[in-house]
Amino acid sequence: MLLQFSFKNFKSFRDDTVLDMTSARVSELPEHLSLIGEEKILPAAAIYGPNASGKSNVVEAFRFMCTYVLDSFAYGGANTKGSIQKPRRTPFLFDKNSRNEASSFEVYFISGEEDGYKTYNYGFTLDDDGIKEEWLNSKAKTSGSYRRIFYRVQDETDFSSLPKKIRDNLKVSLEKDTLVVSLGSRLKISKLKMVADWFSKIEFADYGDPFENAWRSTTFPESLEKSAEARQKVVSYFASFDPSIIGLNVRKIQSDDNVDHGYDIHTVHRIAGTDEVTTIPLSDESDGTLKMFSLYPLLDHVTENGGILCVDELNSRLHPLLVRNFLLSFLNPEINTNHAQIIFTTHDTWQLSNHLLRRDEIWFTEKDNSQVTSLYSLAEFEDESGTKIRKDESYEKNYMLGKYGAIPELKPFNMTGGENAEK
Repeated sequence: MLLQFSFKNFKSFRDDTVLDMTSARVSELPEHLSLIGEEKILPAAAIYGPNASGKSNVVEAFRFMCTYVLDSFAYGGANTKGSIQKPRRTPFLFDKNSRNEASSFEVYFISGEEDGYKTYNYGFTLDDDGIKEEWLNSKAKTSGSYRRIFYRVQDETDFSSLPKKIRDNLKVSLEKDTLVVSLGSRLKISKLKMVADWFSKIEFADYGDPFENAWRSTTFPESLEKSAEARQKVVSYFASFDPSIIGLNVRKIQSDDNVDHGYDIHTVHRIAGTDEVTTIPLSDESDGTLKMFSLYPLLDHVTENGGILCVDELNSRLHPLLVRNFLLSFLNPEINTNHAQIIFTTHDTWQLSNHLLRRDEIWFTEKDNSQVTSLYSLAEFEDESGTKIRKDESYEKNYMLGKYGAIPELKPFNMTGGENAEK
């Protein structure tokens, strides 16, 4: 499980920024917490804030880190044949110092029972010229200090805790744009592959574009075509918000020359008051149903593997009650038996409730006059008198009144323009 994600100098975040998934000193909703090792870990982080305040950039920073970890072994260099274009890094651009400085990304996470619930600290810094620094440390459940697994700064490396043959293989193959963890996973070095495998359990969905995630993967429809059990699981999922859907028909589309053209998917609906059914192309279903369909394989993957789901604009095209029901898949320990986590951005204040979320599960982004975004939790927020927020407050009401900050400053729309526009 993720304990903490921190980053610096990425898009609107100029300064050190921390998203903490461990319990703060608050007492409400203790059933949300997972006790792993010596840590009390949260299942959710909901990020609120006005448009253009940087909410999405938190998710994008995490996505950037994950992408780099999983793919950097193929970023050019000697591996030009199978190379992958590395993701574009965007530092904070509103001051000349940050524009030319490196960006940093770091996580703390706890491994599974098979690894003894060790805590790992992994991170790296990079600029446009390549990796500047990278480190991996671990701490046993009963230990009070971290042990170095490797450290790299510029062209210097410390692989002394690794066997000599592994050290030699890494040094020969390491490129300036390649992370040690990425390369080590490719070389099947167990300690490094374990870290990369942890990142592989993280899923991302961006609903800023309503159609981007309409079809999440080619393997998902393939499993539906081949497995009646898989289709029934999706139908049961659909039934939680649309009980008229009682079946799913999936057929691979192929041309005469056996070229694969994707899948033809129809939902089967029962006609109300009868025993008759009708089928509807999935593409003709509502945007909300399509979104829930696109979320299904992500939800299934992270809940089965104890991973993390990161969703930008979770509330888009979904009723607040449906969003709440979706969140309960993570917040209810009887459902979330593998300790999956969700990090999401939203404008849906209906979920901003002390009956649903703990104060340490609620986060805000706010941008200052220098265009710098800050991220802070409701648990750490203090009002003008220095008083912390109580657990029995109306979070939604007080947020909309501006008590917690992170709301837009609005002026009346003026469609005429000209020098009197603000009068």
